[in-house]
Amino acid sequence: MGPNQRHFSVVEQSSTPVLTVESPGAEGNQYGFEGGRVLKLGSVYHLFTSEMAGDPHTVKMTLAHWTSDDRRSWTRVSSLYTSSGEFDGKDPRASLWAPMPIYNDEEGCWNLFYVAYRSAPDTETAYRTNHEGRIWRAMSAIKGPGGIGGPYEDVGVILEPGVASDPWEGLQGTDSFFPYQVKETWYALYGSANTEKKPVRSWRVGLAAAPSLGGPWKRCSDLNPLLIEPVFIENPIVTQLADGCYVTVYDAGGEHIGCAFSDDGVHWTRGEPIAVRPDDPSSWARRIRTPLGLIPEASDTFTLFYTGIQRVRGAKSPVGPSVCGIGFVTVRLR
Repeated sequence: MGPNQRHFSVVEQSSTPVLTVESPGAEGNQYGFEGGRVLKLGSVYHLFTSEMAGDPHTVKMTLAHWTSDDRRSWTRVSSLYTSSGEFDGKDPRASLWAPMPIYNDEEGCWNLFYVAYRSAPDTETAYRTNHEGRIWRAMSAIKGPGGIGGPYEDVGVILEPGVASDPWEGLQGTDSFFPYQVKETWYALYGSANTEKKPVRSWRVGLAAAPSLGGPWKRCSDLNPLLIEPVFIENPIVTQLADGCYVTVYDAGGEHIGCAFSDDGVHWTRGEPIAVRPDDPSSWARRIRTPLGLIPEASDTFTLFYTGIQRVRGAKSPVGPSVCGIGFVTVRLR
């Protein structure tokens, strides 16, 4: 089956979020949950998420680890990292986002990739709330798959803005990073945007490559930016299917989750939508935010977790900073 012949259809929808700021364990989380990844080890689901802990909104962050046995009831295990929340543009780790755990057979341990930003108030001409994003790599102190919960020890920055950046990368810096292996080579989808000038016309992703998970990582500039989406694509996560094909799910701008396919992990199809939100004004999510990855289940089905901006109870329009919960759908590959 070629990549253009594959499609996902929704076969089950969660009518309510499974994790919110009101959930046990979420005390102290003021604005909810954002990007990260869910994966499954044995019968246990592991969530790595960006918690929007406090003010400044989307700046004061905690990267956290949660677990579940049934997809619906979650237990908070630990805080992995907490950002400083500094808002004068001085601290390169003022805001931390998008923790992505990847197991490395070569090292026999988990690697955790995450984004660190400088943060400052926006101006009339530029978005500076989170800018100059850099990708940090950390390694689990405990060897083997059981070390997934950490603790994690930082190794260093593996991709950052600078002279090697492509022209489509801007003040945003590197805003997401997800590595995956294709034979002997590691590739990663990474994102950026020209946020130095309002209005921002597009958020895009490119491809980077490395001989090993630890790097050195280099941009595949002759292929970038990828043409999966012409206007908006953010936070892609890649899964290899049983037949060897690769699929990525990503934030497509608020109405749905996007997905695209690749036979070789390098050249990708144009994106198509996965309608994870019911066409219902009472749906818990008034806007879709970030996918948390595809998890293979039984009979060609997958669990797709995602974050969404929750409706404000009793309000006809959003009130104050948005609050995000986590829901899921079950999808079938056809």
